[in-house]
Amino acid sequence: MQKLYEWSNWKTWLVSLIIFGAFLGFILPNEAAESSRITGTSESPDSSFFYSPATLYSIAETYGEEGRSYYIRARYTFDVVWPIAYFLFLTTTVGLLFKPLRKPKWRWVILLPLFGLIFDYLENLSTSLVMNAYPDTLDLFATIAPFFTAIKWISIYTSFLLIPIGSFFAY
Repeated sequence: MQKLYEWSNWKTWLVSLIIFGAFLGFILPNEAAESSRITGTSESPDSSFFYSPATLYSIAETYGEEGRSYYIRARYTFDVVWPIAYFLFLTTTVGLLFKPLRKPKWRWVILLPLFGLIFDYLENLSTSLVMNAYPDTLDLFATIAPFFTAIKWISIYTSFLLIPIGSFFAY
């Protein structure tokens, strides 16, 4: 945890902001458009807050074979890098804002973006396994994937919520 705070400085924050902005402005819109084109829908387990195993199987059916292949490929190319981009931005931002507080109870908040990253990868792994096996079912992975997704989103949303809170208390 201390290393993350040491690593959070204005230079790394600026680099992470540029990377994050490039993803939001260019890469994510292009990826979303390509995904919609190939899968035939804008629905994705990644963008839902919570879904049921039945919904995940329904999405797998809707995607078709080509869409499922694309989805899996995207999870191990684009969606390996995107979580790193938001993790860097959120970690350096939270680190800069909460470093001056010097209150032990606030020091742990820098770990929230890391939870987002870890649960994003767990979500990608479990949903990819379900997509790869379809039409066979992997009920264990279809059942735990929505929980990974929800924990990912809670971690990311809370990390973004920490920005105005940290700004208020730190400056």
